[in-house]
Amino acid sequence: MMNLSRSVALISLFLLPLLSFSFSVDNPTDRRVLVLLDDLSLKSSHSIFFNTLKSRGFDLDFKLAEDSKLALQRYGQYLYDGLIIFAPSTERFGGSLDSKSIADFVDSGRDLILSADTSASDLIRGISLECGVDFDEDSSAMVIDHSSFSVSDVDGDHTLIAADDLVKSHAILGKTKIEAPVLFRGVAHSLNPTNNLVLKVLSASPSAYSANPSSKLSSPPQLTGSAISLVSVMQARNNARVVISGSLQLFSDKLFRSGVQKAGSPNKYEKSGNEQFVTELSKWVFHERGHLKAGSLVHHRVGETDEPAIYRIKDDLEFSVEILEWSGKRWEPYVADDVQVQFYMMSPYVLKTLSTDKKGLFHTSFKVPDVYGVFQFKVEYEKLGYTTLSLSKQIPVRPYRHNEYERFIPTAYPYYGACFTTMAGFFVFSFVYLYHK
Repeated sequence: MMNLSRSVALISLFLLPLLSFSFSVDNPTDRRVLVLLDDLSLKSSHSIFFNTLKSRGFDLDFKLAEDSKLALQRYGQYLYDGLIIFAPSTERFGGSLDSKSIADFVDSGRDLILSADTSASDLIRGISLECGVDFDEDSSAMVIDHSSFSVSDVDGDHTLIAADDLVKSHAILGKTKIEAPVLFRGVAHSLNPTNNLVLKVLSASPSAYSANPSSKLSSPPQLTGSAISLVSVMQARNNARVVISGSLQLFSDKLFRSGVQKAGSPNKYEKSGNEQFVTELSKWVFHERGHLKAGSLVHHRVGETDEPAIYRIKDDLEFSVEILEWSGKRWEPYVADDVQVQFYMMSPYVLKTLSTDKKGLFHTSFKVPDVYGVFQFKVEYEKLGYTTLSLSKQIPVRPYRHNEYERFIPTAYPYYGACFTTMAGFFVFSFVYLYHK
């Protein structure tokens, strides 16, 4: 028994470093992803999507959502860096997995892809609601569009949507434009208006609505038009990323390979935009694009190179910071013209837009304000699709010492002149008064 305990202890010591290996801000590659399925047949019906992830270096661990051995953590360390949930009908996860553990997973800075359909359970709806996404309460409702449907919709109920209202962001969907419409068949969702972290990536057209396609409308639908989101994303304040889709078929091989022609459009495409859309979106959610890192804030007086411990009011200083972007394989210089620095004490006394040398170095120079106290250099950078940068460095500012003031202040010369003029006038007046007869 004692030998068994020792063996377990030794194994734990060897396993712990492996379990501790997870997503690194400095090297966002070689990530392990848990894929939860409600049916293992999805491995073959959605194989193109999974093979694309594998080709980019991801280690996918497929498990049934009701597996009794499911766990995201072991020995206090996360086993996975990402989570894909393709189990919309699951009422309860197996093992130690539940909605709270998934929320904690995202809170730890890890990423999530969640897909639903008309069979979405309360569990899946609850996880989505935590991310600011609210699926239609009617479980039988689907997105219907009589103007923007795919002409290949053989059922004739116009639930196979040809959507082309995509978010305008190169960081999220790449620089290559998605020409073909994206095929979507699934449920609608809306965004929580109080949550400013969630964003529509694929929106329905103004003519779309959410209803049961097999029955007549007895009352106006709750979700209509552009208020319907088909696919949404969220980037949390800790830069964890979440993708929520109302269609599991969106990721399927069938829709990847399907041709598409939008109703009322003469353009016909041999292949839908689904594969390009999903591939680019997965690159974003797993930090292969739009992921920034910054070096330390560097500052010094003009003409010097060493960072001082304290500045004096009206000193001229230079400030710089290096910002790099992950390209999927390596760190490359980030190029932008909207990065700003604040010289901050209770409120910004100086706000400057940084210039860039196109090699990742952002820099500027300015004069320390005529106010002494404890200031901060602050770089707060938020841009659609990019990770948030929040950097600060504290520095005190002192007033002039008693022996650092100018001996004669130029602006006081008129007062100096008035003083000596008065003295000279008094001398002349006294001389004239005393000796004039």
